[in-house]
Amino acid sequence: MVSAHIHAYIHHMSVFTDILRGAVLATFIVLPAQAGDRVKSSDSFERIIEAQIAAFARDDGMAAFRLASPDIQRMFDSPEHFMRMVRSSFKPVYRPQSYRFEKSLLVDGQHAQPVSIIGPDGRGVIALYRMQEQSDGSWRIAGVTLHPVNERGI
Repeated sequence: MVSAHIHAYIHHMSVFTDILRGAVLATFIVLPAQAGDRVKSSDSFERIIEAQIAAFARDDGMAAFRLASPDIQRMFDSPEHFMRMVRSSFKPVYRPQSYRFEKSLLVDGQHAQPVSIIGPDGRGVIALYRMQEQSDGSWRIAGVTLHPVNERGI
């Protein structure tokens, strides 16, 4: 059974995904983050995303949940609810066969980190991680959208 919070999130992300599908390709070409910001942010983004992927691999919901933005944490209320959503709707992120970081971007003024992923089914996706800077200067994951590509794993 899907709770109202999870259903609302999935609907919201579906609409967001539709909007971003068209923007992603243009974003790769037109809106790369400024070089100085990209180097600093990209290293932080990669560390955070790798830490979350490692937490998923260990099924460590608490560690994965801590890397999500406060808004995502409020939306899902608990690591258990968060992990349930990830397992059901974000399998490529939850159990990637492989992944590669692309250049970080600015999307509508927000920092984003695209990650090319080969999912557990061997299909390729671009996971676009929206990153949110916190008041203490740290970064957290504010959302992820998946964008299929015509890439297959070996």
